[in-house]
Amino acid sequence: MNPMKASKPDPRSTEDAAANTPGDTPTMRLLGLLEFIAERDRLFTLQDLVEETTLPKPTLHRMLQQLESSGMLQRDTNGRHYGTGSRLRRLAENVLLNDSHHGARHAVLRTLLEEVGENCNITALSGDEVLYLDRVETAAPLRFYLQPGSRVPAHCSASGKLFLAQLSAAQRMRLLGHTPLTRYTKNTLVEIDQLEIEIERVRANGYAFDNEEFLPGLFCIAVLVPRTEGKSNMGVAIQAPIMRMTPDKALLCLPALQRAAQTLANIEASESN
Repeated sequence: MNPMKASKPDPRSTEDAAANTPGDTPTMRLLGLLEFIAERDRLFTLQDLVEETTLPKPTLHRMLQQLESSGMLQRDTNGRHYGTGSRLRRLAENVLLNDSHHGARHAVLRTLLEEVGENCNITALSGDEVLYLDRVETAAPLRFYLQPGSRVPAHCSASGKLFLAQLSAAQRMRLLGHTPLTRYTKNTLVEIDQLEIEIERVRANGYAFDNEEFLPGLFCIAVLVPRTEGKSNMGVAIQAPIMRMTPDKALLCLPALQRAAQTLANIEASESN
């Protein structure tokens, strides 16, 4: 039974009734609450959860305390709203880095590398950073080394712009507004207004560039791995030194990049079937 869909608790003892729901356990209720919060792209107050789940307020309050103390959830700066915590994000990242489809995904990157001759990587959004899930390196000289597990800021990476473009303006502000946008090169967009213009362009095009915005001399083009429902949290990208990659050359690689993204989407879909 879904722990978030337990039958309405007995008002004579709501906490005991929730604990004794047939097929339910305290551990499964905690996991259910984590799943409920993680699959929604917003923060929750205790009262929100009372209204949107069938669990009683005392039980939810205790569960939130347990999950917060373990690092699975964390409170926003106002102290009232809860969202995913650092430990839960690390768990999700480790699953993505080490899941059973790693070999199949890596083979897609190898094929893409053979087509375009440049470094290729698979990425995911983690907080306000882009996490490298996998990567293959070209044998060509003048390479940039970013190993799986590396992180780069979302605002100045091609994949990051794509992930940000899926969010509303309010969600982007919540994600990026707590710290200044760091300037890494002369091309880094450090003003929110500039970044919003760029994100609108990315949304319209369906691909994104990083034109020396994070590392001098590095050019990148990225697309999202498509999903039939909801937001995608996987991107695929090509990186090369600017002497070998320009915007025009990058667009010539776009069909191969899109084919790789669709193959990755098929792999991810097979996991859920």
